[in-house]
Amino acid sequence: MKLCLYIETSVVGAYLDNGDPFRRDVTIRWWEHELNEYQVYSSMLVQRELERIDEPHRSGYLNLIKPLEQLEINEEVAILAEGYIGRGIFHRKYMSDAIHVALAAFHKIDYLVTWNFGHIANVRKQARLRMFNTAAGFFSPVIVTPEFLVHSL
Repeated sequence: MKLCLYIETSVVGAYLDNGDPFRRDVTIRWWEHELNEYQVYSSMLVQRELERIDEPHRSGYLNLIKPLEQLEINEEVAILAEGYIGRGIFHRKYMSDAIHVALAAFHKIDYLVTWNFGHIANVRKQARLRMFNTAAGFFSPVIVTPEFLVHSL
């Protein structure tokens, strides 16, 4: 059985990001050579965030996620995300980041893959998320960047 991944918007964005060649190259390498080793998910939230990006990248980004199965944003996911906000784990203006984490937690996804160091891939935030999810009876996904999933750089 394959491990499951939830790909957050920043990973898709890194695929065409010429501003950070290391991040782009790691993302492309991982996406093209190793992504097929996992059951990969995205969400309507990722799609909506990508739809707000200008062309020429918007179409490329949307094509990247088109084959991915989308996780459902249901009432339980929204309540869990609100719990993260209520406990101060995420500020309300970063509700989309809270929803990304809540999606992965609710759907018991093994890895949430992100390049968002400020609000998601942050060790203090991850510790607080694990404590909250455990206390609330939810799964805690491992939050990683693509470079942690590349077999060898």
